[in-house]
Amino acid sequence: MSKARIAPVDWLARLKQGFGPQDGTGPGNIAANWGITVQFRKYMPKLEFAAPFLHPESLQLVRHYGSKTPSRLESGTHDRRHEFFGDNWMFNPMGKLAGGAALSLLATLMAPGAAQAAQPTPWQWWHQPAASPNMEAINSFDILTLWIIVPITLFVLGLLAYVMIRFRESAHPVPTKTTHNTTVEVVWTLGPILILIFLAIPSFQLLTAQFNPPKEPTVTIKATGYQWYWGFEYQDDAEISFETRPIGVPEIAGSVEAANAERVSAGKEDLSKYPRLLAVDNELVVPVGEVVRVLVTAGDVIHNFAMPAFGVKLDGYPGRLNETFFQATKEGLYYGQCSELCGKYHAYMPIAIRVVSEDDFDVWKDMAGDDVEAANKALMASLENKKKLAAVSGN
Repeated sequence: MSKARIAPVDWLARLKQGFGPQDGTGPGNIAANWGITVQFRKYMPKLEFAAPFLHPESLQLVRHYGSKTPSRLESGTHDRRHEFFGDNWMFNPMGKLAGGAALSLLATLMAPGAAQAAQPTPWQWWHQPAASPNMEAINSFDILTLWIIVPITLFVLGLLAYVMIRFRESAHPVPTKTTHNTTVEVVWTLGPILILIFLAIPSFQLLTAQFNPPKEPTVTIKATGYQWYWGFEYQDDAEISFETRPIGVPEIAGSVEAANAERVSAGKEDLSKYPRLLAVDNELVVPVGEVVRVLVTAGDVIHNFAMPAFGVKLDGYPGRLNETFFQATKEGLYYGQCSELCGKYHAYMPIAIRVVSEDDFDVWKDMAGDDVEAANKALMASLENKKKLAAVSGN
C-alpha cells in the first residue's frame, strides 16, 4: 500500500524542523494513543487544522499488514530532530526555568532506588527510571509541567486566601459594585492561552517522537493479549512464538506449594529479581540499543501492552494491529502489565522483557527456534556466570 502524503500548511513550513521530524518515516498508529479508532487517511485534513503543531509529514498513516512480516519503511530513515536540537533533541525549556542543578535535584528526589530500576518499588510516587529515549523525554516533560503547575496552584491559592481575608464581612461590610475589569479579563484570557501554547510545543514533539523511531527497527514482535495471558511472535525467519504466564501465584497455580514449585522449576526463586505478580515463565528477549517494533492486538477483549520503563503503553483490539516501538538503552529485566481492565484475572497478565547484548540475543534466538524454555534457562545461566565473573574481576 502506498504512503499518503499531505503537504504542510505554509505557516507551519516556516517553522522548519522545530516541531519534530519531517521525514515521515515513523510507523504511527496515532489513533490508538488518542483513543480514536478512525483511519487518519480519511480525516487527516481535519487533523491538520485541529492540531496544527503536529507536523502532517510526521505522521505515517496506519498500515495494514497482509502477511506475517510487515513491509519495511518505504523511504530511508533520516532523523532531523538531531540536526535542530542535537543529541538532546527533546525541546526542554527546563534549563531556562530552573537550571540543570534544580532539575537534577528534583529527579534525584523523585527517582526510586537504582537497585530496583526494572520494577515498581514500595511507596513509589514517580516513574520508574527511564530505560529508553522516549521515557527520558516523558520524564523531562512531566518535570516541566510540574514546574508550571505548582506556581499556578500556589498563585490561585494565594488569590483565594486574599479574597477570603480581604473581603470577609467583618472587614468589608459593604460589598463592592464592581462588575468587570478589562485589564484583569485580558490577563486571565491571554495568560492561559500562552501557557497552553508553551506546553503544546514539547507535547506535540513528544507525541510525534513516540511514533517515529530514530532508525529502522531490527526486531519486530507481535504481542497478542488473551484472557489472561500474552502470546508473542517474532516476525522474522526464526519463527519464534510462545506464550507467557505468571509464575509463583497461588491463585493461578492452585496452591502455595504449586506456586513455589513453579518458581523452583524455572530457577526464579529470588523475589527481588522475579517479584510476585510480575515474574513470568518466558520473558521477551531483545537486544540493547536496537529499535524494536511491537505490533499489539488481542484475541478476545481489549488489552493493553504497557512497559513503564520504556514509555510504552498501547491498546490491543481484536481484529486490529496497533504499532509502537521502543529502544532499550540499558541491559536488564523490565516489567510491565496489561493496563486495560480485561476481566476476572486482569491482575495476572504481567509482561517481562529481558534486554541483553546483541551477542547474547543472537545465541538465544538460535536456541529459541527449537525450545524457548531451554533457551531462556541457558540465557539466565550465561548472564549469571557473567555477573559472577565481573564480581570476581572487580575484587
